[in-house]
Amino acid sequence: MRGELIAIVGATATGKTALAVALSEAVGGEVINADSRQVYRGMDIGTAKPSAAEQAAARHWVIDRVAPDQPYTLASFLDDARAAIADIAGRGRTPIVAGGTGQYVWALLEGWRVPRVPPDITLRQELEALAARAGAGAVATLLRAEDPESADSIDRRNVRRMIRAIEVTRSSGRRFSEWQVKDGPPADDLRIVGLSLARDALYARIDARVDAMLAAGLAAEVAALIAAGYDCDLPAMSGIGYRQMCGYLRGETSLDAAAAEMKTETHRLTRMQHAWFRRDDARIAWLDASAPDVVGQALHIVRRAAAS
Repeated sequence: MRGELIAIVGATATGKTALAVALSEAVGGEVINADSRQVYRGMDIGTAKPSAAEQAAARHWVIDRVAPDQPYTLASFLDDARAAIADIAGRGRTPIVAGGTGQYVWALLEGWRVPRVPPDITLRQELEALAARAGAGAVATLLRAEDPESADSIDRRNVRRMIRAIEVTRSSGRRFSEWQVKDGPPADDLRIVGLSLARDALYARIDARVDAMLAAGLAAEVAALIAAGYDCDLPAMSGIGYRQMCGYLRGETSLDAAAAEMKTETHRLTRMQHAWFRRDDARIAWLDASAPDVVGQALHIVRRAAAS
């Protein structure tokens, strides 16, 4: 596809959605979600889905795509995101990708070729049980025996991705690493803006966000999902916030303990996101998310790049 594409990346709670909306209004754009949890309908508070006001200010794509009990894969995301980019650009507007799921972001921006291998639920449960019983290292050892290159490239803390690599290797007859071919960005003019915060400031924002989610009714949202027939064992319900609220609603933990765990787990998530979005990545123009003129700085980057 010819034309321009803007991406806004960074860790959770750095303000990616707000910046995407502001840029959309300034440059005539529309936002493509790249958060793997916001694709589920009915999961709004715990995924920090764009508010009604934000969705009114800028059209958002790739949110509310499936019910919580329906599978949604990287291939699903790429199909949806690429179709959105073509539609937006075809109307003379600017696609703006915003999200913190690194795998989604780079698969789209680098043009990954992704195997069309459906989830093997039995295998996943078997390997998840192995990880729970023997630790992530046991899954990493299994992956190394089947695909050494993937074992070297995948963070062993990312058990879900190691399981997916094993799943694809076994189902397709080709090593997962052999699928990692990149066709390049889906636009000629790609600009990537990264938002960062000092660790203490980021953790403070995360903690405030968790408190706000609970005040907004996260427990009631999860209770409604359960009442609608969506079991807590579903992959969609394993995300931060939903997992803890399930435990709280079952009486396994207190609300205060659930909130504390949400904060700790989100802090840990940001460390994984930093591995995907590195400060030394020359493709990313990094900005301080706490700067009062961050929108103006981002606009300067976008317009300067477009003019060069």
